[in-house]
Amino acid sequence: MHTDTIPPISPDPVFWRDRRVLLTGYTGFKGSWLALWLHRLGARVTGIALPPPDEPSLYALAQVDEACDSHFIDIRDTQAVAEQIRRAEPEIVFHLAAQALVRAGYEDPLATYATNVMGTVHVLDALRGLDSVRAAVMVTTDKVYRNLEQPYPYREGDALGGHDPYSASKAASELVIASYRDAWLSAQGVAVASARAGNVIGGGDWAADRLIPDAVRCWQAGQPLPIRRPQAIRPWQHVLEPVNAYLHLAERLYRQPGLAGAYNFGPHTHEAATVRQVIERARQAYGDGDVQWGDGAEGPHEAGCLALETARARTVLGVQPRWNLDTSIDRTMNWYRRRHEGADARALCEADIQAFETAGRAA
Repeated sequence: MHTDTIPPISPDPVFWRDRRVLLTGYTGFKGSWLALWLHRLGARVTGIALPPPDEPSLYALAQVDEACDSHFIDIRDTQAVAEQIRRAEPEIVFHLAAQALVRAGYEDPLATYATNVMGTVHVLDALRGLDSVRAAVMVTTDKVYRNLEQPYPYREGDALGGHDPYSASKAASELVIASYRDAWLSAQGVAVASARAGNVIGGGDWAADRLIPDAVRCWQAGQPLPIRRPQAIRPWQHVLEPVNAYLHLAERLYRQPGLAGAYNFGPHTHEAATVRQVIERARQAYGDGDVQWGDGAEGPHEAGCLALETARARTVLGVQPRWNLDTSIDRTMNWYRRRHEGADARALCEADIQAFETAGRAA
């Protein structure tokens, strides 16, 4: 089937209504968006996470705690994680809890490996022998691949690897996921998939050392934005793209456990863009902002070129991008601009989710 003929996929409200869901990492950027969408769909969400790491945080501003049964638990705490998962008796699990920053991984590799590798072990091990669970979506990253610095979109079967601790820890967690699936969970009737998503942008991200949050902080303060590697290429996408993909993947796993495995989620390959292209568009959408362009020599090693091949997601799941890069950046910068003007963060998120759903129905 030609990809242009595939209708856009949106979550099924009938499927999610009153569905028991366990969501780790719900206080983070992507986790907060997923919690809000699950609540909108009528799911009964139990959340496990650390308190929000950033101030401000989307979790606090959008009152995400009202969207789920909230539990502040360190994913590295084996017993506490297992006890809460078993109490929740989830039917579906989304594992997003992670140390998710490349530069933070260099600063604290021990915590990065403990969180990303053993945290994944703790969640999966708690599912062994748990009769309620039917599907688990384990979120990793586009950086799990051994990066050859070539203009080549990585496919799910390509070699895993990682130069920096964050990337390596996520690649290692992929091995953990495959092992638990093959050794125990598949035979138990639990469909387990790993989701490898490209770089996400969207309103409500305030993490340090991320491109758009750094830009917003600098421009709101009237300061120039320093850019270390303007020519670095990444598969940028709006946060609702992978969140929508995770929801649809979980639905499909629940109904068709044979679809378990690894999936890339990202923009069309030709839409991978440089940091410079993203910032120029973001500055245009925001209306103002100075930039100091670096030469790529500053800071620790980071991949220069990274693109994903998403054919499997399109052909097997029917998931394909809905908002192009310009639309994704425009909606992101509009979110930050309106929030800075005093708009309610929860209402801004709800408006973006509704617009995303509407775009799917209209396509």
